[in-house]
Amino acid sequence: LIGYQGERLAERYLRVVAGVHEAEGRVAPGSRVLTEAVAVNLHRLMAYKDEYEVARLHADPAFERSLREQFEGDFKLRYHLAPPMLSRMGADGRPRKIEFGPWMGRAMRLLRHGKVLRGSWLDPFGRTEERRAERALIQRYRDTVEQLLARLRADNLQLALRVAQLPARIGGYGPVKQRSMEQVLPQWDALLEQWRTDAAAPPDQNSVGSTSMAQRTPLRSS
Repeated sequence: LIGYQGERLAERYLRVVAGVHEAEGRVAPGSRVLTEAVAVNLHRLMAYKDEYEVARLHADPAFERSLREQFEGDFKLRYHLAPPMLSRMGADGRPRKIEFGPWMGRAMRLLRHGKVLRGSWLDPFGRTEERRAERALIQRYRDTVEQLLARLRADNLQLALRVAQLPARIGGYGPVKQRSMEQVLPQWDALLEQWRTDAAAPPDQNSVGSTSMAQRTPLRSS
């Protein structure tokens, strides 16, 4: 996330994950499954692939090195992209890609520095429906995590885990991602409603204070 945008973004991420880790440790000592789920899925949402990130990855020297390890000779790169302000919709409902020559590599080296504008009113790409939806999804997830932590118990940890893993079902780009969101968000609402109902009920005395071996999975490094 530091490479994606900067230290402030990474710090916001760490505060959320640390809060989950602390809360999970209180209700289920030794368990890290919820912490790991939030760590993975919050990062997935916060590091969405926009124009600046695509440019940063393509401008990374490691990308060019990997190409030279795979191809020999004096090869040239051509880029097939669907810029939001230039591409048109095809018959399949997806933006039609446009071919750009090697000069696009130089343009990407410049565009990557625009990441400092991400999410601000100066961001020329941030006003599209897709970018607004991605930013709203981040806030929705953070609000959801706050709801989970407010009433987290040992006996509802597995339900909290199901909710926390929902962003993993949202994938793709453009119209594909939009359809994915349309499928997942109703499930998200339904699980949250179930959470509110279950969290308001008296705790299950048979499970409070106990944690299954499956919940004691150590946090994997990444």
